[in-house]
Amino acid sequence: MSVVTAARRPNRGPKAAAHNRAALIAAAREAFAVSGYDTSLTDVARAAGVGQGSLYRHFPDRLSLVLAVFEDSIAELEALAAEPGTSLDEVLALVTEQTIASTTFIRLVSVPPQPDPRILGLRERVGRLLEAGLAEAQRAGRVRAEVTTDDLLLAVGMLALLLAEVPVAAERTQIAERVWRMLRRGVEI
Repeated sequence: MSVVTAARRPNRGPKAAAHNRAALIAAAREAFAVSGYDTSLTDVARAAGVGQGSLYRHFPDRLSLVLAVFEDSIAELEALAAEPGTSLDEVLALVTEQTIASTTFIRLVSVPPQPDPRILGLRERVGRLLEAGLAEAQRAGRVRAEVTTDDLLLAVGMLALLLAEVPVAAERTQIAERVWRMLRRGVEI
C-alpha cells in the first residue's frame, strides 16, 4: 500500500452526505468571512475534509454555497424576530453582528449583484423581518414615519460595503456603531 493510498480517508458513500454538507457550509462560512465572496472553493472543500466532487454534488455553483451559508443567518434572524417583544433595534443589532462577521452575505441580500431569484427571495425574507420591527418602532416614535423597509435594507447594504473595506473586526464594530448612531440622529448634510 502506498503512502498516498494510506493517507486517504475511506469513502463512506451516501452515509456521509449530511455530514459532508454541514462541513462544507461551516468551512465556507469561515472562508467567506475571511476572504470574501471570491474565496477559493478548492480551499473550502479542503477545509471541510472533502473532495471537489463532494462540494459540487451538494452545491453546483458558488452562489448555491453562499446561499446555503446565508440561509443559516436568516434563520437566526427569523428566530429572534419571532420572540415576543423583539424590537427593531435587536434585529438590526443581530444584522450588524452578522455583517461584521461576514460582509459577503449581507451584501448579497442588500445589494444583489444580479437578479437571481434565490437572492431576491432571501432579500424579501430579510425585508419582512425588518418591516415588522419598523412598523412597531414608528408607532412608538423611535423611527421617523418616512423611513421605509427599503431604506433600512439600503442602510444595511451601505454598512456592509463600508465594512468590507475594514480588515479588523474590532474596527468594524466601532464603525458600525458610529454609522447607526449617525443614522438614528438623522444627520443632514
